[in-house]
Amino acid sequence: MSRVRLVDVARAAGVSKTTVSDALNGTGRLPTATREHVRQVARGLGYRPNATARLLRSGHTRLLGLAAREYVETPWVYADLAYFAQLVTAITRAALSHGYGVVLLPTSGPEDCWLDMPLDGVFVIDPVEHDPMVGDFLAAGVPVVADRRALDELGGDARDGGRWVDFDYGKGTRQVLDHLAAQGAERIAVVAGATSACFHQQSVRAYRDWCAEHGREERIIGLPSPGVQLTLDAVRDLFAAPVPPDALFTLVEISAPLLLDAIRRLGRSVPGDLLLVCTTEDPAAAYTDPPISTLSFLPGETAQAAVDLLVARLEGRPSEQGRLLEADLQIRASSVSVAVPRPELAGRHAEL
Repeated sequence: MSRVRLVDVARAAGVSKTTVSDALNGTGRLPTATREHVRQVARGLGYRPNATARLLRSGHTRLLGLAAREYVETPWVYADLAYFAQLVTAITRAALSHGYGVVLLPTSGPEDCWLDMPLDGVFVIDPVEHDPMVGDFLAAGVPVVADRRALDELGGDARDGGRWVDFDYGKGTRQVLDHLAAQGAERIAVVAGATSACFHQQSVRAYRDWCAEHGREERIIGLPSPGVQLTLDAVRDLFAAPVPPDALFTLVEISAPLLLDAIRRLGRSVPGDLLLVCTTEDPAAAYTDPPISTLSFLPGETAQAAVDLLVARLEGRPSEQGRLLEADLQIRASSVSVAVPRPELAGRHAEL
């Protein structure tokens, strides 16, 4: 069947094309009866407006970009990591509820590869230090939601179109380290990303400060890119040390069951030989043997806050400049020492 055109509605309703356009778009000065008559005729004919043409005329595409910037030197896809997979799903759902679609921008590539994309606004997740993407979009008049550091680095008028959603990453790291120390851990190792993304930089800085304050030796392995095998190799290197760690805190995201299996293959038991806390959104972490303690940065809540701020900015509604969210530490059996009296674990969590 051929598509019903505006002129077909006008002919059937006995009015001009301009009258049809005004009636369907809610514009012009038309009698209520005329406006309703045109709409009924359009519905009866099965008329559907050309969304692309309408949006181009209005100067808006109703498309929002999303870019993850944690590892900008190495190609990877959002589905590789549970956090970003859940974040994409949550942002897409929240954006659709406001009538916007979401475009996933490349995680690596030429620095100007995003400039010609017709986007109304952009979410920049984990921007790197002095991230050119944030500055370029704002300079082009495209509103951005990023973290506070990315906007603070711009300063002045350059950040006026920006909003932020953030966490106190250092506070989250300290909460984990204090918990492990309370369980008797003395040699706490960390696996982090070798990237200038704010999350990794602030978390590693907090770890180093905590070690200095408590007289502990730093044990850090930084990974240049995401990947299960890289993380497993890093854990193997940690245990090759003359005095291996007695606790492990992973800031990079990895499959919880695979990590637990790798530790066992190295001849270590959890939590008997090693206490374990993972920064992950992997739902399997709660169902391994033993269940793994996790630090979560709440992709669902992050997505909703980011969409609310960006859509309010785009539609000219008042809103706050940013939102500070609280991470969630779920303490499970993997980080509770068998030598320390065990608290009731069911449902226990700490809000950071």
